[in-house]
Amino acid sequence: MAKILSPLFLPIKIYTKTTRKLYDWTLRWSKTKYANFSLFLLAFSESSFFPVPPDVLLIAMTVANRFKWWIFATITTAGSVLGGILGYYIGIALFETVGKAIIEFYHLQEFVEIVGSKYDQNAFLAVFTAAFTPIPYKVFTIAGGVFRISLQDLIIASILGRGGRFFLVAAALRIFGNKISNIIEKYFDILSFAFMALIIIGFLLINLLK
Repeated sequence: MAKILSPLFLPIKIYTKTTRKLYDWTLRWSKTKYANFSLFLLAFSESSFFPVPPDVLLIAMTVANRFKWWIFATITTAGSVLGGILGYYIGIALFETVGKAIIEFYHLQEFVEIVGSKYDQNAFLAVFTAAFTPIPYKVFTIAGGVFRISLQDLIIASILGRGGRFFLVAAALRIFGNKISNIIEKYFDILSFAFMALIIIGFLLINLLK
């Protein structure tokens, strides 16, 4: 347990500073003509290797143009699911090289085995849970290839989980608009720790169900 969770307990100042830099860097793309492509690329890469969740850019773009909320949610979902398929094939064909490097970078080696036990029980539910929650989705996509789960299950569960999450976020922004964006900016540090806490809770719950 300690080995699984230890990389998540980063020093507070370092975690906040790094997260803030990545957040600001990601937001800058929302103000360029490549915003839609950047949103797709961010969602795609986060599903297999990149640390910043696409919700960050989705929020910024939806706040800027609330009437396109469903377009942005669709782009994010499509990119994320396709990225999940890439992660799946990394697990199947490139785990010893690319896959292991990604897992080791996030210090989640032991977590892969836990994911494998979840796949033995209910692969569809495991993928859906990771896709909808802050649990690292990329570990599930790569592990999906490693443990040879059904690609069809991965795709359908990802569409439902990722789509449910991103459409929920975008719809909330369509309704509440700048209020949510302002809250994120004002309470960024608190929210970043809350997000980390949710990840830790997710790890704990999955480990308890092992």
